[in-house]
Amino acid sequence: MKPFKYIPQLDAFVLTEEYQRVASYLGIVGWEQYAWIGRLFTLDNDYGEHWMDNWELRELKAKEAEALGYDESELLIIDPDRFQNGKDGPCHTDEIRKLFWISVLDSLVLSPEMIIAEARQQNERSKHIGDYIEDLEERIKEVLS
Repeated sequence: MKPFKYIPQLDAFVLTEEYQRVASYLGIVGWEQYAWIGRLFTLDNDYGEHWMDNWELRELKAKEAEALGYDESELLIIDPDRFQNGKDGPCHTDEIRKLFWISVLDSLVLSPEMIIAEARQQNERSKHIGDYIEDLEERIKEVLS
């Protein structure tokens, strides 16, 4: 399943409707729908949860987004500077880093098993904060059928 849809007119991504529907049903909600993917791309740590925290870039595209039927809060914008840390590099220009990540995210497909594994992990963590989904395994069966 493709989690991201690229919108060239906005030079931004949004989450696909299918992915949002499945992720939400399995308990992956809000910013976690893309934050967990960012963590995996960035050495599996919480730095990655901020990979799309580009509020100022979203604000610049608000009117354009609205004209195309999107809310600016949906926009996921690649900021190439977030994909380098200045240690022993950067080795590529901002333009190349941005083109690389657009290409990667535009072609990214996650297996149902991957999304389910993440849902189970997040659900396990939720046991102590009240967002636990008792019937997650039944929901998983439904998604797989």
